[in-house]
Amino acid sequence: MILYYTPGACSLAPHIILRETGLDFTLKRVDLGKHELEDGTDYYTISPRGQVPLLELKDGQRLTEGPVIAQYIADHAKRQDLLRPGDELSRYRVLEWQNYITSELHKGFSPLFGGGYPEEAKAIVRKNLRRKYEWVAQQLKGRDYVTGSVFTVADAYLFTVTNWASHSDVDVTDLDALTIFQQRVAKRPAVIEALQAEGLAS
Repeated sequence: MILYYTPGACSLAPHIILRETGLDFTLKRVDLGKHELEDGTDYYTISPRGQVPLLELKDGQRLTEGPVIAQYIADHAKRQDLLRPGDELSRYRVLEWQNYITSELHKGFSPLFGGGYPEEAKAIVRKNLRRKYEWVAQQLKGRDYVTGSVFTVADAYLFTVTNWASHSDVDVTDLDALTIFQQRVAKRPAVIEALQAEGLAS
């Protein structure tokens, strides 16, 4: 499989999950500013929307949307710790978090990236994100990970998106449960490997 990614972007989440599973894959870096691969290939010829992540399967089919890619990887690898199988409620709890992270946190950061929004609007965005992170921190109290004691695909996603806070002037440093969560996830070998591979850690 091939994962098309941009360092530190939301593609980091499925990248982490790929390393957690030990599945065979290669990385192809995308410059989202130019929408080009490192060899100069126009990324729009691969992904018409021009977004990452994109996972190219062994048969050439392509999957987009990070939460769906992470679900596919976990199911394909039969890693029931990362995502429970079938119709178990614990599976839907993880997917519930995936949906919250993508709709409320991930997209919430979008106005803070690049230009186009006045600072007054950005201040409102930061306030809203802060409020949502206060709720997340409450959920994390007494838990190692978002759904309990087991690391799942949702934890990789929350870790990835929360890393953007310090680069977007969203102050969550006083939310102790969230800080502990980030530190715990950052110590996982697969996370360390993914960060190093993307040039985000030495």
